[in-house]
Amino acid sequence: MIRTLLVDDEPLIRAGLRFIIESAPDVEVVGEAEDGNQAVDAVRRLGPDVVLMDVRMPRYDGLAATGAIRRLARTPAVIILSTFDSDEHVFTALEAGACGFLLKDTSPHDLIQAIRLAHGGDSMLSPRITRRLIHRLTTDQPIRRRRDALARLETLTGREREVLIEVGLGRSNTEIAARLNMSEATVKSHISHLFVKLAVTNRVQVAIAAYRAGLVD
Repeated sequence: MIRTLLVDDEPLIRAGLRFIIESAPDVEVVGEAEDGNQAVDAVRRLGPDVVLMDVRMPRYDGLAATGAIRRLARTPAVIILSTFDSDEHVFTALEAGACGFLLKDTSPHDLIQAIRLAHGGDSMLSPRITRRLIHRLTTDQPIRRRRDALARLETLTGREREVLIEVGLGRSNTEIAARLNMSEATVKSHISHLFVKLAVTNRVQVAIAAYRAGLVD
Protein backbone atom coordinates (compact mmCIF):
# COMPACT_ATOMS: atom_id res chain seq x y z
CA MET A 1 0.00 0.00 0.00
CA ILE A 2 1.13 3.54 -0.78
CA ARG A 3 0.84 5.48 2.49
CA THR A 4 -0.44 9.00 1.81
CA LEU A 5 -0.74 12.11 3.99
CA LEU A 6 -3.32 14.79 3.14
CA VAL A 7 -2.49 18.42 3.94
CA ASP A 8 -5.19 21.08 3.42
CA ASP A 9 -6.79 23.64 5.71
CA GLU A 10 -10.31 22.85 4.47
CA PRO A 11 -11.92 19.72 6.01
CA LEU A 12 -14.26 19.33 3.05
CA ILE A 13 -11.33 19.19 0.62
CA ARG A 14 -9.56 16.60 2.76
CA ALA A 15 -12.72 14.49 2.93
CA GLY A 16 -13.08 14.60 -0.85
CA LEU A 17 -9.44 13.67 -1.39
CA ARG A 18 -9.71 10.79 1.08
CA PHE A 19 -12.79 9.45 -0.74
CA ILE A 20 -10.98 9.56 -4.10
CA ILE A 21 -7.71 8.12 -2.86
CA GLU A 22 -9.19 5.27 -0.89
CA SER A 23 -11.13 4.14 -3.97
CA ALA A 24 -7.78 2.85 -5.27
CA PRO A 25 -6.81 -0.63 -4.07
CA ASP A 26 -3.13 0.21 -3.60
CA VAL A 27 -3.33 3.61 -1.85
CA GLU A 28 -4.34 4.46 1.71
CA VAL A 29 -4.60 7.68 3.72
CA VAL A 30 -2.57 7.37 6.92
CA GLY A 31 -3.18 10.88 8.24
CA GLU A 32 -4.34 14.45 7.71
CA ALA A 33 -2.96 17.88 8.58
CA GLU A 34 -4.51 21.34 8.30
CA ASP A 35 -1.36 23.45 8.05
CA GLY A 36 2.34 23.18 7.31
CA ASN A 37 3.46 22.76 10.91
CA GLN A 38 1.11 19.83 11.40
CA ALA A 39 2.30 18.38 8.10
CA VAL A 40 5.95 18.33 9.14
CA ASP A 41 5.03 16.76 12.49
CA ALA A 42 2.81 14.16 10.80
CA VAL A 43 5.60 13.18 8.41
CA ARG A 44 7.90 12.57 11.38
CA ARG A 45 5.28 10.51 13.24
CA LEU A 46 3.63 8.58 10.42
CA GLY A 47 6.35 8.16 7.81
CA PRO A 48 4.10 8.46 4.73
CA ASP A 49 5.34 7.58 1.26
CA VAL A 50 3.59 10.50 -0.45
CA VAL A 51 2.29 13.86 0.78
CA LEU A 52 -0.49 15.78 -1.01
CA MET A 53 0.21 19.39 -0.05
CA ASP A 54 -1.98 22.47 -0.41
CA VAL A 55 -0.21 25.80 -1.02
CA ARG A 56 -2.16 28.48 0.83
CA MET A 57 -2.70 27.59 4.49
CA PRO A 58 -2.62 29.65 7.69
CA ARG A 59 0.45 29.93 9.92
CA TYR A 60 2.85 27.86 7.77
CA ASP A 61 2.12 27.46 4.07
CA GLY A 62 2.64 24.44 1.86
CA LEU A 63 5.71 25.76 0.07
CA ALA A 64 7.61 26.33 3.32
CA ALA A 65 6.42 22.97 4.64
CA THR A 66 7.64 21.21 1.50
CA GLY A 67 11.13 22.58 2.00
CA ALA A 68 11.11 21.55 5.66
CA ILE A 69 9.91 18.04 4.83
CA ARG A 70 12.54 17.56 2.15
CA ARG A 71 15.22 18.38 4.72
CA LEU A 72 14.13 15.55 7.04
CA ALA A 73 16.18 12.36 7.30
CA ARG A 74 13.44 10.25 5.70
CA THR A 75 11.68 12.26 3.04
CA PRO A 76 8.43 11.29 1.32
CA ALA A 77 7.56 12.44 -2.18
CA VAL A 78 5.60 15.72 -2.07
CA ILE A 79 2.92 16.60 -4.62
CA ILE A 80 1.59 20.15 -4.55
CA LEU A 81 -2.18 20.25 -5.08
CA SER A 82 -3.45 23.79 -5.53
CA THR A 83 -6.12 26.00 -7.07
CA PHE A 84 -3.34 28.42 -8.08
CA ASP A 85 -0.97 27.89 -11.02
CA SER A 86 1.12 31.05 -10.88
CA ASP A 87 4.72 30.81 -12.05
CA GLU A 88 5.91 31.88 -8.61
CA HIS A 89 4.11 29.00 -6.89
CA VAL A 90 5.23 26.41 -9.43
CA PHE A 91 8.91 27.31 -9.39
CA THR A 92 9.07 27.80 -5.63
CA ALA A 93 7.47 24.39 -5.12
CA LEU A 94 9.81 22.62 -7.52
CA GLU A 95 12.87 24.34 -6.09
CA ALA A 96 11.72 23.32 -2.59
CA GLY A 97 11.76 19.69 -3.70
CA ALA A 98 8.18 18.90 -4.77
CA CYS A 99 8.04 16.12 -7.36
CA GLY A 100 4.74 17.22 -8.85
CA PHE A 101 2.33 20.13 -9.12
CA LEU A 102 -1.35 19.43 -9.80
CA LEU A 103 -4.33 21.73 -9.94
CA LYS A 104 -7.44 20.89 -7.92
CA ASP A 105 -9.42 20.40 -11.13
CA THR A 106 -7.26 17.33 -11.87
CA SER A 107 -9.33 14.22 -12.52
CA PRO A 108 -9.51 11.51 -9.82
CA HIS A 109 -7.76 9.08 -12.18
CA ASP A 110 -4.84 11.48 -12.76
CA LEU A 111 -4.58 12.24 -9.04
CA ILE A 112 -4.21 8.57 -8.16
CA GLN A 113 -1.79 8.07 -11.05
CA ALA A 114 0.31 10.99 -9.78
CA ILE A 115 0.54 9.35 -6.34
CA ARG A 116 1.68 6.08 -7.91
CA LEU A 117 4.25 7.87 -10.07
CA ALA A 118 5.60 9.85 -7.12
CA HIS A 119 5.91 6.69 -5.06
CA GLY A 120 7.86 5.08 -7.90
CA GLY A 121 10.27 8.01 -8.19
CA ASP A 122 8.63 9.67 -11.19
CA SER A 123 6.92 13.06 -11.45
CA MET A 124 3.69 14.49 -12.77
CA LEU A 125 2.66 18.01 -13.63
CA SER A 126 -0.73 19.20 -14.82
CA PRO A 127 -0.61 19.72 -18.63
CA ARG A 128 -1.21 23.47 -18.25
CA ILE A 129 1.64 23.67 -15.73
CA THR A 130 3.95 21.69 -18.03
CA ARG A 131 3.30 24.04 -20.96
CA ARG A 132 4.06 27.11 -18.83
CA LEU A 133 7.15 25.52 -17.34
CA ILE A 134 8.57 24.60 -20.75
CA HIS A 135 7.70 28.06 -22.14
CA ARG A 136 9.51 29.80 -19.32
CA LEU A 137 12.55 27.55 -19.52
CA THR A 138 12.87 27.98 -23.28
CA THR A 139 12.23 31.73 -23.43
CA ASP A 140 13.97 32.91 -20.25
CA GLN A 141 17.52 31.59 -20.65
CA PRO A 142 20.09 34.08 -19.33
CA ILE A 143 23.58 33.28 -20.63
CA ARG A 144 24.99 32.86 -17.11
CA ARG A 145 22.25 30.40 -16.11
CA ARG A 146 22.89 28.28 -19.19
CA ARG A 147 26.66 28.39 -18.61
CA ASP A 148 26.18 27.27 -14.99
CA ALA A 149 23.93 24.41 -16.13
CA LEU A 150 26.50 23.24 -18.67
CA ALA A 151 29.24 23.36 -16.04
CA ARG A 152 27.26 20.96 -13.84
CA LEU A 153 26.98 18.52 -16.73
CA GLU A 154 30.76 18.27 -17.17
CA THR A 155 30.98 15.57 -14.49
CA LEU A 156 28.40 13.32 -16.16
CA THR A 157 29.30 10.14 -18.01
CA GLY A 158 27.99 9.62 -21.53
CA ARG A 159 25.33 7.21 -20.28
CA GLU A 160 24.24 9.60 -17.53
CA ARG A 161 23.88 12.35 -20.12
CA GLU A 162 21.67 10.09 -22.23
CA VAL A 163 19.46 9.35 -19.22
CA LEU A 164 19.35 13.07 -18.41
CA ILE A 165 17.96 13.84 -21.87
CA GLU A 166 15.33 11.11 -21.57
CA VAL A 167 14.20 12.46 -18.19
CA GLY A 168 14.09 15.93 -19.73
CA LEU A 169 11.73 14.57 -22.38
CA GLY A 170 9.40 13.34 -19.65
CA ARG A 171 9.92 9.61 -20.13
CA SER A 172 9.38 7.11 -17.32
CA ASN A 173 12.02 4.67 -16.06
CA THR A 174 10.37 1.86 -18.06
CA GLU A 175 10.46 3.91 -21.27
CA ILE A 176 14.07 4.98 -20.69
CA ALA A 177 15.14 1.39 -20.07
CA ALA A 178 13.55 0.26 -23.34
CA ARG A 179 14.97 3.15 -25.39
CA LEU A 180 18.51 2.86 -24.01
CA ASN A 181 18.54 -0.93 -23.79
CA MET A 182 19.24 -1.16 -20.06
CA SER A 183 17.42 -2.51 -17.02
CA GLU A 184 15.14 -0.33 -14.91
CA ALA A 185 17.49 -0.88 -11.97
CA THR A 186 20.33 0.61 -14.03
CA VAL A 187 18.16 3.56 -15.01
CA LYS A 188 17.36 4.20 -11.34
CA SER A 189 21.06 4.00 -10.51
CA HIS A 190 21.93 6.58 -13.19
CA ILE A 191 19.15 8.89 -11.97
CA SER A 192 20.47 8.62 -8.40
CA HIS A 193 23.88 9.68 -9.72
CA LEU A 194 22.24 12.62 -11.53
CA PHE A 195 20.63 13.75 -8.27
CA VAL A 196 24.05 13.88 -6.60
CA LYS A 197 26.03 15.39 -9.48
CA LEU A 198 23.41 18.02 -10.34
CA ALA A 199 22.65 18.78 -6.66
CA VAL A 200 18.91 18.18 -7.11
CA THR A 201 16.31 16.12 -5.25
CA ASN A 202 13.79 14.97 -7.86
CA ARG A 203 13.18 14.24 -11.56
CA VAL A 204 11.53 17.58 -12.28
CA GLN A 205 14.71 19.38 -11.24
CA VAL A 206 16.72 16.98 -13.43
CA ALA A 207 14.47 17.90 -16.36
CA ILE A 208 14.93 21.61 -15.62
CA ALA A 209 18.71 21.10 -15.71
CA ALA A 210 18.39 19.47 -19.14
CA TYR A 211 16.35 22.40 -20.47
CA ARG A 212 18.66 25.02 -19.02
CA ALA A 213 21.67 23.31 -20.57
CA GLY A 214 19.95 23.31 -23.95
CA LEU A 215 19.95 19.49 -24.23
CA VAL A 216 16.18 19.35 -24.69
CA ASP A 217 14.12 21.56 -26.98
